[in-house]
Amino acid sequence: MKKIFLSSLMLLSMAIVFTACEDDRDSNPTLIQPTTFTLNNPVNTNVDLLNSTSIPMTWSQPDYGGWPAAVEYQFEVSPTNDWSVSVAEAKADETGAKVPTYDVIKSIFASCSGELSAEELAKAIVKINQWDETSEIPEIMTVYLRLSASTPGATTIYSNPVALTVKPYFINASEVYDIWYMVGNCIGGAEWSNGEVGVGLIPTYPAYDTDGTFLSGSMYVGYFPAGGQFKFVHVPGDWGEQLNFTNVVSPGTFLSDEDGDNHNIGIVEAGYYSILIDGDGDITIEKYEGEVASYSMISLPGDYQEWKPENNPLAAVSTLNGEEFNHDWFVEETFAVDTELKFAANGAWDISWGNPTEFPYGKGALGGENIKVPAGTYYIMFNDIMGTYTFIPKQ
Repeated sequence: MKKIFLSSLMLLSMAIVFTACEDDRDSNPTLIQPTTFTLNNPVNTNVDLLNSTSIPMTWSQPDYGGWPAAVEYQFEVSPTNDWSVSVAEAKADETGAKVPTYDVIKSIFASCSGELSAEELAKAIVKINQWDETSEIPEIMTVYLRLSASTPGATTIYSNPVALTVKPYFINASEVYDIWYMVGNCIGGAEWSNGEVGVGLIPTYPAYDTDGTFLSGSMYVGYFPAGGQFKFVHVPGDWGEQLNFTNVVSPGTFLSDEDGDNHNIGIVEAGYYSILIDGDGDITIEKYEGEVASYSMISLPGDYQEWKPENNPLAAVSTLNGEEFNHDWFVEETFAVDTELKFAANGAWDISWGNPTEFPYGKGALGGENIKVPAGTYYIMFNDIMGTYTFIPKQ
């Protein structure tokens, strides 16, 4: 009787284990390679690119067999629905024989909807058609959009193309300041707080070469601690469109790809770094070798407050590693009338920055003339290493 009881108990246990294994297989499906997915037509298929900010787009998630895949999406555009030669491929062809038929828009989306930048689309159309200032731009034209989808363990797939009727315009990539916002566990005073400029988000600043030449894209110089992680978003509060480690060109050993499928940019070695995001969305990160001075205070004296450098201080943004490592300053300010102002250090006039010709962004010269600011409310950011600033109109 005892043997019968033990045998029954063993059979019951085996049944439970077998059932548990079956349930485990059901809850851990095998990754399946899909072949395509659906990009939906936008609500508005006629777009004036110059007078539009973005184009709302939606799409389905590829069927990876129920696998909870973290998918990254990127838009591609072609005037002819020909996806054979990319702008990057044609640019790399030293013979000049290859002519681009499509371009990849570098912004990465992580969900099944997003705002496609009208400016980025306009830039892509210019690059594909190789227009310059003398080119005759058509009044309207048809372009085709498709979306790529990639996830670890599967090959990249593409959606169906959708057609748009657009009114294009010439945009010189060398004259574009494309602002991105850094967010991460070492950015500002809040960990991964994607919402407030100057708190959890630091914008990139206008980019200049060493000789003062304005560059396409944007840049940043600042201190990053070992173990720090960050990425870039295009719109505050929106995680959909971002740049991350996959956009970094030739990363050195001082950088790492962190947090699995999120591709956070990881800092291996603490120090000062310069970051350049070019007009194509490629990121170059290098160690910064220039001199760095620390300031106890940056203020905004101007005729709106009787030019008093001890008043109207900006808030230190990056204080997680000690105030001596902060070089970004922020204030939200309203000017009832047009005004002139400068950035001043340490509550005095010994060190100040100004530029009378560049607004709402620019590079302040030491001791330079006043910045001319139209009436309005702005988020104001200043980087004291580069001397660069940006005035972001509050919507």
